[in-house]
Amino acid sequence: MIELNAQPRIILGSQVKSLRKKGFLPAVVYGEGVDSQAITTSFVEFERVLQAAGESTIVTLCVAEKKYNCLITDVSYHATNDKPIHADFYAVRMDKLIRTTVSFMFTGESGAVKNDGGILVKVMHEVEVEALPKDLPHELDVDLRLLSTFGSKVLIKDIPLPSGVKMMADADEIVVLVEAPRTEEALAALEQGATGEIVDVKTEQEEKRAAKETEPEEKE
Repeated sequence: MIELNAQPRIILGSQVKSLRKKGFLPAVVYGEGVDSQAITTSFVEFERVLQAAGESTIVTLCVAEKKYNCLITDVSYHATNDKPIHADFYAVRMDKLIRTTVSFMFTGESGAVKNDGGILVKVMHEVEVEALPKDLPHELDVDLRLLSTFGSKVLIKDIPLPSGVKMMADADEIVVLVEAPRTEEALAALEQGATGEIVDVKTEQEEKRAAKETEPEEKE
């Protein structure tokens, strides 16, 4: 279990800038049966925990003498340096199913891209899942080796799931696919030994999240 120490916080509003200058991250913890509480934690330790846990792995948040099983949610980032400036910790019940978003990890290499110059199109980057907190996966593997020819697709139903985890998406939704080179320029590049092009297609949810993260909003 990943642990993070925090302390109750009395500094609120615009004054939280003084905490950041001292190397602390303002945050809040709340959840079912847990009153909202302003807290602060070491910026360095938070980045370490965020890298290890992401937003889909349970973190034990230690505040004073209390411990909460939490998911890190709604992390706000600085508009220019992309550093976290605020985070929410959502306390969960370990005996109750929850829904959260888990990222896809694309592994392996598509033969159609490597050998034939195909275009890899990532349609989905994450998916909502339902599970008990203890069963939540950190990420879900998508094997690109399944994409051997132009038109090959990996669907939601093709992705193996850990026990106790259910994806809240249609089984026939496309996660990733390979398209043939679309232009004469692409074909010419292929003849010269190009290894293919990779294209990321952002979902509407991701675009809204990216827009939100660039807003100059000051959180307490």
